[in-house]
Amino acid sequence: MSQIEFNSRFHEISPLLQAFAYNLTKNTEDAKDLMQETAFRAMTNQDKFMAGTNLKAWLFTIMKNIFINNYRKKMKSNTIMDSTDNLYYINSGSTIISNTGESNITMQELTGMLASLDESIRIPFMMHYQGYKYQEIADYLKLPLGTVKSRIFFARKELKDMIGKHYGQSLSVSLSEMEMIED
Repeated sequence: MSQIEFNSRFHEISPLLQAFAYNLTKNTEDAKDLMQETAFRAMTNQDKFMAGTNLKAWLFTIMKNIFINNYRKKMKSNTIMDSTDNLYYINSGSTIISNTGESNITMQELTGMLASLDESIRIPFMMHYQGYKYQEIADYLKLPLGTVKSRIFFARKELKDMIGKHYGQSLSVSLSEMEMIED
């Protein structure tokens, strides 16, 4: 195919290419850039086009591949790699260290409340808390599934009552909200 014939066929297809470029980019300026890049690549690689094949499909493939490559470059350039060594920030003074003493005491008290539960309801409750499914707990303890569920319910209820008595109703209410979320 001669240069003149190739150019005339390219110009016939260019309105379709422009529409496709806009469809890909959704931006007029980006579509113009994509069209220009496609025209450049098609003209420089004209010798790779085999006469008798579909020029329109060849040009659309070039455009689609350019768009995909540019998109991947853009996504890769938006990824920020922080290669700074954090040793510089050790003594910056902007680090806030919170006092966890109060939460440690609260956890010790809650652990004590858990320990005071009857073993028949504490063990299924702790297994459920650790992530075991109801059926796994029932199989392990050799109990019916309904019994396991009711023991976990009674453990929650008893813990809720203990917390309500010890901390007041505010923590008890938040525990009941957590219970509704968990179920």
